[in-house]
Amino acid sequence: MKTCWIIVNGALVSAKFAELHQFIRLAALEKQVDAKIIKNDSLIPMIEDGSVSLLGDPPLPDFVLFMDKDIHLAATLEKLGLPVWNSAESIERCDNKIKTHLALTDSVIPTPKTIVAPFIFAGMRQQNEGFVREAATQLTYPLILKEAYGSFGDQVYFIDSEEALFEKVATLSSTPFLLQQYIQESHGKDIRINIVGERCVAAMYRHSQTDFRANASQGGTLLPYQPSSEEIDLAIRAARATNTTFAGVDLLFSDNGPLVCEVNANAHLLNIYYTTGINVASFMVDHCLQQLSDSDFTNKKI
Repeated sequence: MKTCWIIVNGALVSAKFAELHQFIRLAALEKQVDAKIIKNDSLIPMIEDGSVSLLGDPPLPDFVLFMDKDIHLAATLEKLGLPVWNSAESIERCDNKIKTHLALTDSVIPTPKTIVAPFIFAGMRQQNEGFVREAATQLTYPLILKEAYGSFGDQVYFIDSEEALFEKVATLSSTPFLLQQYIQESHGKDIRINIVGERCVAAMYRHSQTDFRANASQGGTLLPYQPSSEEIDLAIRAARATNTTFAGVDLLFSDNGPLVCEVNANAHLLNIYYTTGINVASFMVDHCLQQLSDSDFTNKKI
């Protein structure tokens, strides 16, 4: 029997996350995998004499499903020789929306027009008002402002005037952010496609009548969706560009075809299960077991 750690964040103690973690564990148990939910704060990396270890030297599993954003812990587990899905590199790329969009350019993947705000040291404020005005001129109002880090549609703002833009930029202070073209055709609606090992395994349509964001946590309605071959190909390319083995790729509708909005390395799997009846976690475990059984499997950072 294979063993697996499901790494979760020790600070996320809500029932929503507990249900998700047990959902993934049950999917592993059904595949005859001895899976344990491990909180990230119970695995403490230690660097000593040029090598890395975990405090207490716990027995290591055969593989890791990393459902957290603690990239330093993920990198530590990789250095210990463990197969970790998703990798520390891919989690970092997806967690930071700026890094996501830069990675997508490597494969010339269509996205909304995006402008990255200048870096500001912590505790300081944006001094270059010319940047803000020039960005607004390029994108026109309304536009979308996104903090680099955020989940469930939070930290994403609809900006419809110069006054609102300057006010929001001022409140963000040193928080990294980007500005994006508003895609009117996709107001309050998008597609979530779940990719496992470069395969589309599930998809849903999200629609909100009350918010520009389609996320369920923002009041969106969820429906099963059959993506087109173009949408599937785009989602697979986005997952490949961010080096994610498991990804929730969000696509926007536009008059010129689908656009990639975000790539999620730690996609929440319950909504798509309740909407479509498809257990994405089961596909994830199958993929891990297949990789482990492959005689050519040598790169453990997949």
